[in-house]
Amino acid sequence: MTEKKMFATRILQATLKKLKHLSVDTEIPISSLIEEAIQDLLKKYKSKK
Repeated sequence: MTEKKMFATRILQATLKKLKHLSVDTEIPISSLIEEAIQDLLKKYKSKK
């Protein structure tokens, strides 16, 4: 398994609240949801090159 590193950032309170609800509804940890979102973002911008 690839080593994971700690990463901290600030997001809007309303966005965090929605993320927490999504995590509960899907039973997916917030860290996994964030990882998925970052991977999608990287793919999106890679395809624009």
